[in-house]
This record gives sequence, structure tokens and C-alpha cells, in this order.
Amino acid sequence: MSRQTAWRIWLPGSHEIAAVRRHRARHCSNLGLGKLVLFPGGAGRANRCGYRLVAGLGCRRRIDRLAGLIAPRVGSLIERKGGRPVLAASSLLYASGLAGIGLAPTLPVYLLAWVVLGVGMGTGLYDAVFAALGKLYGKEARTPITNLTLFGGFASTVCWPLSAFLAETVGWRGACFVYAGLHLAVSLPLQMAAMPRLWALPKSDAAVGAATQKPQDARMPWHQYLTFALLALVLTISAGIGSIVVVHLLIFLQAKGVTFAEAVTLGTLFGPAQVGARFVERIFGERYHPIWTMVVSCGLMAAGLLLLVVTFPILAVAIVIYAGGYGIMWIARGTLPLALFGPTRYATLMGRLAFPSLIVQALAPSAGALVIESLGAGTTVAMLTAFAIANAVLVGLLWAICRRARNEAVT
Repeated sequence: MSRQTAWRIWLPGSHEIAAVRRHRARHCSNLGLGKLVLFPGGAGRANRCGYRLVAGLGCRRRIDRLAGLIAPRVGSLIERKGGRPVLAASSLLYASGLAGIGLAPTLPVYLLAWVVLGVGMGTGLYDAVFAALGKLYGKEARTPITNLTLFGGFASTVCWPLSAFLAETVGWRGACFVYAGLHLAVSLPLQMAAMPRLWALPKSDAAVGAATQKPQDARMPWHQYLTFALLALVLTISAGIGSIVVVHLLIFLQAKGVTFAEAVTLGTLFGPAQVGARFVERIFGERYHPIWTMVVSCGLMAAGLLLLVVTFPILAVAIVIYAGGYGIMWIARGTLPLALFGPTRYATLMGRLAFPSLIVQALAPSAGALVIESLGAGTTVAMLTAFAIANAVLVGLLWAICRRARNEAVT
């Protein structure tokens, strides 16, 4: 095997794999359309009154932490059973949680419904779906993962205005019922169509998806623990930075002297920039190793924040650069572990990688708010920039380790 071949992701050429490629686009489209409803988790956008004044935002952060706590179990379950039962349970849990929020007569019932919603998030957001795609397609999962993130990038674009419309027309409780119905009528059937049962897979699909592997055979060799720990650290820092920026972006922009209306207008560039970067990755991504996606992501996030720190005159450029890096970070989050560790233990490792990332993602916005209140928005952006630059250095170290390992593999 040549060094160049070893460094690229495996590209099979058999007729069996070609058959998988012909139908995986349909599977991913079904799954992606379901995620348009699943990713927003309507209650966070529709619940604009009532109990929200007491516990709404706190509930959202707590269920993010709950999703992180159960992530390793979810990954192991997908490894054993495949993605179909887990994603089906996610839709049912989402629908139950949203219906419970809409019906809640008291605060304890409201809080319990949020717990149900948190379990739904832990079984149905990006990390769980990436694990399910890896189980289904094996080494060929890179393109479906990228395609899925394209659909996910449109989730907020579609559901923010839909939630606002529903909250105004049928109230926040009615909006929760509508989203619950969408999970049952749209997400659940599409996910069932996209995710076949493991026993129903033909032999070629089972071979591609490593479906015959047992969880106890998917243990990580000891020499890969450093790579895994470094990857987990890079993904966790990226998720923490991204969580703070997404929540507090308007504050950061207003600190640069723009009005609230101007900040909102600039903020609308965030979603299209994410989708645009993912589209570029979709076109060219299979030509290079996913480590380069992660390198570019960390570099763009650091560059965008640095432009905010130095008061770059065109704030739109800084937002587009940062958002592009943040958008492809989610692709690298799914494709890089697959390339580094292979499909055999992919679902289990995705669950383990999601654990620290989701916990930090839940805690980071509150920590960012405390720093903003005590030190100011400008200092907060400077601190985030320092973390982003440090993360770029860490991903450079990860690249060096990966390159050394592959060089040793071909010599």
C-alpha cells in the first residue's frame, strides 16, 4: 500500500458497494428530512411564556447535560442493536416530552416533561445519528454524514420562523403539540424508512456496516488512547466555543458598536455560511482525509474570532469565516473518528466522544454569561479567541500524530 493511499479514506470499488451508494442517498434524504424537525426540538423555540420565566432556559441546559450523560449508553446500544430502535425511540420521546410540556398543569410536570425531552435529545441528535449511519454504511458513511449536516443546517432556518408563527397563532402550548405531531407523523416514518433492521440487511450491507461485529470485539488498542483523548479534547473545546458564540453572538456584535437591529441582520449570515461551507465540503470532501476538515474548521473559527477582537471593519466577513468553520466542525465530528478508528467500534466511540462535548456545550453559555457580566463582552471574545488558537494548535498536534501513525503503517 502506498503512503498516499494509506492517508486517504478507503474508497471501495466493488459492485456491492456501488449498490449501497445508489440507495444511500435516498436513505439519507429521508433521515435528513426527519432531522429538520428533530434537531430544533420545538419547545425551546415555541415556549416563550408561562413556566419559561421560572425554569425554561435552565431546563434546556439541564437536558443538554442529560443528553451528554446518556451518550455513551446510546452509542453502545446503537453498536449492539443498530440505529433503527434508538432513532425510533428518540422520535417517540420527543413527541412525549413536547406533549407533556404543552399539557403541563404544574411546574413539576413541566420539569418532568423536559427530562423526557432530554432523553430524546440524547438518542436523536447529531452524535447518535452519526453513530447510526456509521453502523449502517461503515467506511462509506462519510458522504451520508455530510449530507445529513446539510439538512441539519436548515433546521433553525425553517423552525425559528415556524415556531414564531405557531406561538402567535396557537400559543406556545399549541406549538408544542404541533411539533409533537410532526415528530410522530414526519420524523418517525422517515427514520423508519431510512434505518433498516440489522437482520434485514443483505450480506453486502452487513459487510459495509460492520454489522456482524460484537461490542466486546470493538475495544480500542492501547496505543490509540492518546489519539482518542486528543480528539475528544479538540471536539469539546470546539463545541464549548461554538455554544457560547451562538448564544451570545448579538451581545458580542453590539459590543463592537452596532445597533441591535444591525446585529440581528448580521446574525442572519450565520446559518447560510454554515450551510455554504458544508456544501463545499460535500463537493470536495472525499478527495482528502477528514483530519483536514478539522484543521480548516479550527483555523476558520480562530480566524473569525480574531477578526472580532481586532475590530475588523467588515463584521460580516468575520461572521462568515467563523460560521463556516463552525459548520464543518460538525462534519469532522462525525467523519474524523470514523477515519481514525474505523467502523468496527465507531458507534461506541461516538457515544464516548459525545459525553464531554455535550456536557461542556450545556455549561458553556452560562459560564460565558458570567464572564460577560464580570469582564465585559470584549474580554470574553478575546478569551474565546485564545481558546480557539490553542485548539488549532491541538488539532495540528493531532494531525502530526495521525500522520506518524500512517507512516508507520506503510513502512
